[in-house]
Amino acid sequence: MSEAQTQTPAQIPVTVLTGYLGSGKTTLLNRILSESHGKRYAVIVNEFGEIGIDNDLIVESDEEIYEMNNGCVCCTVRGDLIRVVEGLMRRPGRFDAIVVETTGLADPAPVAQTFFMDEDVRSKTKLDAVVALVDAKHLPLRLKDSKEAEDQIAFADVVVLNKTDLVTPEELAAVEATVRAINPAAKIHRTERSGVELAEVLDRGAFDLSRALDNDPHFLEAHDDHHDHDGHDHHDHASAIHDVGVKSVSLRGGEMDPKKFFPWIEKITQMEGPNILRLKGIIAIKDDPDRYVLQGVHMIIEGDHQRPWKDGEKHESRLVFIGRDLDAERLRKSFEACQAA
Repeated sequence: MSEAQTQTPAQIPVTVLTGYLGSGKTTLLNRILSESHGKRYAVIVNEFGEIGIDNDLIVESDEEIYEMNNGCVCCTVRGDLIRVVEGLMRRPGRFDAIVVETTGLADPAPVAQTFFMDEDVRSKTKLDAVVALVDAKHLPLRLKDSKEAEDQIAFADVVVLNKTDLVTPEELAAVEATVRAINPAAKIHRTERSGVELAEVLDRGAFDLSRALDNDPHFLEAHDDHHDHDGHDHHDHASAIHDVGVKSVSLRGGEMDPKKFFPWIEKITQMEGPNILRLKGIIAIKDDPDRYVLQGVHMIIEGDHQRPWKDGEKHESRLVFIGRDLDAERLRKSFEACQAA
């Protein structure tokens, strides 16, 4: 047997795509299913009808899976996501990536958690990123009347701010500030007609702890411009735009004492889990040459050594919590108490 055959197949990256009807998801999915991008994607949707696949593009179909002429396939979730993913994994000529579309109202958390939690799925796939499509024109209305719109942004690693051609530069700046207020850690792409490079939304590695936040200077700079000299964040720019239920709390500190920090983060996520939608952080641990990266969805949290600190890089700990009813002051004090003496 050759060496290639003995290796386990690499885990296939999974992108979870959220966004309201009308935000441009269908356009994006159709691009994946029809463009000649030379990759094989499996797209899992709730209903075929919703995305209106062009029949000319279909090579063959059985009831559940449609094969496209660019090598991609499209299938529906009827009931159980795990079963669909397992079915896809059994197909010959595996895929480069899987895209799971959640319905407009769905909370992306359970979908993300499936790929975090289920051992069988986890051995074959890995969560790559949660991508939210946002309609630049209608977002302010959406946020007024639905907590799901807010949650979708809060959960996202990547936000595609679509239909930017329909708003003025001022409106666009306000919408972008709103997205930032809800989620300072997400990467934002401005687009028209979902014209984002597929490479920007697929295979981002946003959940891959070795790559997480690595090339994201924005994450490390989050909220810096709102600090006054004593380091307290008095300026809450969310309230200036509209009353967001979801808030982000950005914490920063020096090197952490591992005996204090790890029990603390464990306790916080257990106690506050339902209120914490996402958390992300880069932690400097005393006497540890490597950066330690954290990722979390609700109570599920993962952490790992990412890479060595580079020469001249400031050994600083950064942690962002995104959620509802978070006690920022308590989080800040207890986080600071974990610092190494």
